[in-house]
Amino acid sequence: MCISWVTDDRSAPSVVEYGRSPGKYTASATGDHTTYHYFFYKSGAIHHVTIGPLDPGTTYYYRCGKAGDEFRLRTPPATLPIEFVVIGDLGQTGWTASTLSHIGGGDYDMLLLPGDLSYADTQQPLWDSFGRLVQPLASARPWMVTAGNHEMEALPVVELAPFAAYNARWRMPHEESGSRSNLYYSFDAAGGAAHVVMLGSYAAFGEGSEQRRWLEADLARVDRRRTPWLLVLLHAPWYNTNQAHQGEGEKMRLAMERMLYEARVDVVFAGHVHAYERFVSYYWLVSFFFLGSLLNELNCFMNFGSDEDLRQ
Repeated sequence: MCISWVTDDRSAPSVVEYGRSPGKYTASATGDHTTYHYFFYKSGAIHHVTIGPLDPGTTYYYRCGKAGDEFRLRTPPATLPIEFVVIGDLGQTGWTASTLSHIGGGDYDMLLLPGDLSYADTQQPLWDSFGRLVQPLASARPWMVTAGNHEMEALPVVELAPFAAYNARWRMPHEESGSRSNLYYSFDAAGGAAHVVMLGSYAAFGEGSEQRRWLEADLARVDRRRTPWLLVLLHAPWYNTNQAHQGEGEKMRLAMERMLYEARVDVVFAGHVHAYERFVSYYWLVSFFFLGSLLNELNCFMNFGSDEDLRQ
C-alpha cells in the first residue's frame, strides 16, 4: 500500500508510522519524495511511502512525516465479495462535493477513477486544492486511478512534458504489474478473485506499442479458474451514443477490443463523455460503460460477489 502526501517543507522526512490502535505505531516505513516545475510553479515535496505487508480487511492508524494529523485506513478484503466505487471526471465543483459526500456515506472497499481528476489544466495550484478536497476519502480507502485528457497538460512549444503533475503526484503500482509507465497498470483485489486493468487512453496503444505488449502479457497471466472477475478501466469510451467526443476511442478500440474479448473481460468502465450510458453484449463482450457526468455527480457502487451476482 502506497501512502502519498505533499509538504511545503521540502526537507520533511518521507516516513509513515502506523499501527492498529490510535496513536500506537508499531511499524514504520521510509520512502522517497520528488518535486516538479511547471513554468513559475514549483511543487512542494511529494512523498511516496509503501507500507506493509498489511492484513486484509483491517483498520490501520497512521501519520505522515513523524508529525501532524493521524489518519485511518481500512484495507480491502482478502476474498469476495468486494465493493468498488467507480467515479469519472471528478473535478472541483459543488457537485464534486456532493459526490464525495455520497461516497463517504457508503461502506465500500476501494475507489476506481478512470481519468480526469483535478481539472487543473495547467493551473498547478488546483492540483494542491484537489488533494485537500479528496484527502478525507483518499486517506481512508485505496484510490486507484488512471489518466484522462485533463491530466496531459502538455505544452510542446515550451517543451513541458505531458502528465508531469499526474505522474509526480499519483504514483500507481505500475512496476509491480510489469508496466514501464504510470499511465497503465493492473492489480489484483479480493485475494486474486478480481483482476483490474487500468489502461492509458493517451499512451501509445497500437501494434508494436509498449502498452499493447504489456496488456497481452498481463491478460495471459490471468487464470480465470481463480479469477472470476476481470475488469478494465480507461478514459475515452469505445462506444458512445452521446454527440460529445464521438469516435475519440475508436482507434484504441480497433487496436485492443479483440484482446479483451479473447480474455473474456467481464466489465469495462470509461469516463470522458459527461453522461451515463450502459451497454451489454457489445462485440460479444458483456460490457458496462460508466461515463462521467456533466455535473460530476454520477458515481457507481459495484458489488462483486462469489456468486457472480452483479448489483448496482
